[in-house]
Amino acid sequence: MLNVELYCGEAALKTDRAEVLRRSWQFIGHETMAAKPGDYIAEEIAGAPVVVVRNAQGGLSAFHNVCRHRAGALVADGEGHCGEAFVCRYHGWRYSLDGRLRSAVDFGAAPGFDPRHYGLFPIRVETWRGLVFVNLDLDAAPLSDLVAPLADEPPFPGFPLTERRSHALACNWKAYVENYLEGYHLPMVHPEFDADVVVADYRVQVQGDLVFQSAPARDASVYAGTWAWLWPNLAINTYRHGYMIERMTAVGPEATRLDYFYFFDPARTAELAEMFVASDRVTAQDKQVCEEVQRNLRTGIYRGGVLSPKHEQGVAWFQARIAHAHGEPAPPRLAAVS
Repeated sequence: MLNVELYCGEAALKTDRAEVLRRSWQFIGHETMAAKPGDYIAEEIAGAPVVVVRNAQGGLSAFHNVCRHRAGALVADGEGHCGEAFVCRYHGWRYSLDGRLRSAVDFGAAPGFDPRHYGLFPIRVETWRGLVFVNLDLDAAPLSDLVAPLADEPPFPGFPLTERRSHALACNWKAYVENYLEGYHLPMVHPEFDADVVVADYRVQVQGDLVFQSAPARDASVYAGTWAWLWPNLAINTYRHGYMIERMTAVGPEATRLDYFYFFDPARTAELAEMFVASDRVTAQDKQVCEEVQRNLRTGIYRGGVLSPKHEQGVAWFQARIAHAHGEPAPPRLAAVS
């Protein structure tokens, strides 16, 4: 396992945000959430407030949600409509939807003040199959590089965003990610899962910046039996009649928020209800074990273990990536196979 100190404390979280989360593509929503010019999505990404807006040309632009005057917020977090301009909620400075400062309202004459030098701070924004991603690293590789292993996967069904749910976990975000990346715990933590998929045939495969997990789905299952996880904190969970996007947000050193975006066939109300029950049950079970792990990491008793070469290849790969980001030696990847 990684250095246990990387799962606790503000210093580790600061490095996670600076070296991992702010240097990677982060899911912020679906393009239908900002459908018309002036519609926006505002979120905190890796501790930084950002806003994505549908611009006058019909494309998407993204900026730090920070006024250049005295750091006021342009818009409130969530979804909304700002019309033809951003207006700072603090002092009313106005910015066009391309980020240019249009009016420093009632500012007065200031020698040397040039509005052209006070546009909004831009961030990268790209879309893939209707999903909107941002990247705070302006020099990052394109989103297409990240999702390249998904090129041969069938396109998502054109279902609407049917439901959004959030779950709070009292654990470090990496502890939850590691739990997601292996099926080793399924028989103990999710015994009823075997009624939906063949747990004995669960497989994990790392391709590029993705970890694919799959198991044959049983005939009556709501699951399609395939899950894709994108570095460093996003999952795409497929169901028989839709899919769910799962964002794993580091809220604090020992606090994680799971944001679920369900895209489902609204005509299948019975299957939808069944899927919500199954999803909530699995999340509650994972919440319990991840919080127990976090408690035990905090005690200082556990100093590292070994990983299963059969089940935990994805965990080993993730830990090696995190260790590199923190400037630490990679932990032993897998136990030797006897």
